[in-house]
Amino acid sequence: MKDNEQAADVVVIGLGPGGEEVASRLAEAGLAVVGIERELVGGECPYWGCIPSKMIVRAAETLAEAGRVDLLAGSAQVRSDYTPVARRIRLSTDGWDDTAAVQRFEKAGGRFVRGRAVLVGPRRVRVGETVFLAAVGVVLATGSAPVRPPIPGLASSGYWTNREAIEATSPPGSLVVLGAGAVGLELAQAFARFGSVVSVVESADRVLPMEEPEAGAVVETVLRAEGLDLRTGRRAVGVSRSGGHTTVQLDDGSTVGGEQLLVAVGRRAELRGSGVASVGLDESGRMVPVDDRMRAADGLWAVGDVTGLGAFTHLAVYQAQIAIADILDVRGFTADYTGLPRVTFTDPEVGSVGMTEEAARAAGMQVRVGRAPVPSTSRGIIHGPGNEGVIKLVCDADHGVLAGATSVGPRGGEVLSMLTLAVHARLPITTLRTMIYAFPTFHRGILDALADLPG
Repeated sequence: MKDNEQAADVVVIGLGPGGEEVASRLAEAGLAVVGIERELVGGECPYWGCIPSKMIVRAAETLAEAGRVDLLAGSAQVRSDYTPVARRIRLSTDGWDDTAAVQRFEKAGGRFVRGRAVLVGPRRVRVGETVFLAAVGVVLATGSAPVRPPIPGLASSGYWTNREAIEATSPPGSLVVLGAGAVGLELAQAFARFGSVVSVVESADRVLPMEEPEAGAVVETVLRAEGLDLRTGRRAVGVSRSGGHTTVQLDDGSTVGGEQLLVAVGRRAELRGSGVASVGLDESGRMVPVDDRMRAADGLWAVGDVTGLGAFTHLAVYQAQIAIADILDVRGFTADYTGLPRVTFTDPEVGSVGMTEEAARAAGMQVRVGRAPVPSTSRGIIHGPGNEGVIKLVCDADHGVLAGATSVGPRGGEVLSMLTLAVHARLPITTLRTMIYAFPTFHRGILDALADLPG
């Protein structure tokens, strides 16, 4: 072994949710694990993603609920103040300091290395001048980064990604958001509820274009009623900034502008410079292909966003558990994405699992669809203002099971849990129809949607 070489059993590159799970669990199992992270241990989720963004959403929902008091229980005067929100975020992230997370990993028995890691061959990882030799193998968990679209003037004008939005100590007076997916709409609605004048630009013909059209329609109606300017079917073709104001030129000749511009048009893995070519993979690709045991090559596993199967913390941790089992030679645990859930935390929430109606039909499936408007359900009537939503079931008619489902409404993500189980376990529609549903709950609306299902 050369002077600059060091031995390990497993080297984990990237300690976001998936990588940290792999590294910690393998270290606890007694393996010599080196965990390498160039940013913050824990990754995007606890510092700029899932946790702090939902703190903003939660605060904004509280303001909206307070505004509904006049319609439900009397009267209220509400004054928004972003200071407590910024304070909570700073506390939850330890001021964007990962000392506690590093210590947690080291306490599990791992060795932590801060730096940029590059694969330099099978089971070989370089950080600076040091090369780690992994006897068992390497786990790639390098995550993803916001897409930075090549719009003329964008780079020179300056803009926010989700990170700058989360770190902001006050809402901007006005905000333009590029992208009407989950990140864009969650932050757009939240900042609007804190007083920002918000415009959203989306190149697709509807918001939440990856979800069911019914879901996008409900959310769009709510956002427009709250005063957001939604420009769907429009593409940004130029950006300029002058006097503290950003102007976005659209492909129809119109413009939108604001104090800040938030770019939220998606995320992608960046493989260039990662060294994956040294193990036979394509560095120009957008993802690392993996099998159902998370194997990408001999002695190489990949988990999380870098696999291209979904940018979700819950997916990264799920994949991590599969990789751990394979590395420890535990048989019988392989990936199954049939019941992969996703939630957009707008108000109303949008929870989805499995295939959309369009995807199911494109796959050649015989499809039946059932819908239930949430305002007409028993709990929707009780809830009153803020009850907008719909439950949609996509049935594989040949097999009598759900191929997919969507739950839009108050706590739509929580209602989704039952639907996720049904899709994952391929529960017969007859079973779902003959269950007892607690009354009056939002999830009882599933029974209404089943009643609407033909046959």
